Amino acid sequence: MIELENVKKIYPNGTVALDNVNLKIEDGEFVFVVGASGAGKSTLMKLLMREEKPTDGRIIVDGQDIAELKAGQIPKYRRGLGVVFQDFRLFPKMTVYENIAFAMRVTGWTKKEIDARVPLILHIVALDGKQDRYPSELSGGEQQRVALGRALSNNPSYIIADEPTGNIDTDLSREIMSMLIKIHKMGKTVIVVTHERGLVRYFGERVVTINGGKVVSDIAGEIEQ
Repeated sequence: MIELENVKKIYPNGTVALDNVNLKIEDGEFVFVVGASGAGKSTLMKLLMREEKPTDGRIIVDGQDIAELKAGQIPKYRRGLGVVFQDFRLFPKMTVYENIAFAMRVTGWTKKEIDARVPLILHIVALDGKQDRYPSELSGGEQQRVALGRALSNNPSYIIADEPTGNIDTDLSREIMSMLIKIHKMGKTVIVVTHERGLVRYFGERVVTINGGKVVSDIAGEIEQ
């Protein structure tokens, strides 16, 4: 479970990015976090990924206040997170297979384990037969699916997707979001940060809206007819 208790984040220049945020995300939930540019969404993600620490308040993940993690504990914590970015962040000189396997190698998986798991991940993200392609040979939607596969590689408990459909068109956006729903149904907790409210309404999941650094609404979504 993820729980934010009275979280405030003030940057050194005086900007109040988050102001007394309280939020609870249960294991196995799918949550959209929406809001305009500058609302505080990116700061929330940075706090969850432990790239930043709150100025005040607590962020509890699986019973641990992550602000109290020592530097040496942060890599282990992050291995429990699968993160997907808007700009894909693939290695251009690595194949699809190598991009997915890379995260596994650096966290200690054996070659045998990697060889067994990567084909399974390729199947989940509908990239069967494309393991030897390079990112430049893929469409934007396919590149984002590789990024999803990489996020799944270490079998994380949480998937955090930061504007995962920002660089692809509407049809592909729905495809990527449907894939995230599929991953959620595998038992993962999924948090998707997006400004695309139409996409959010289409899928009808829980929606947390942030405005001016505050949570202004937290409701179950309604599927658009």
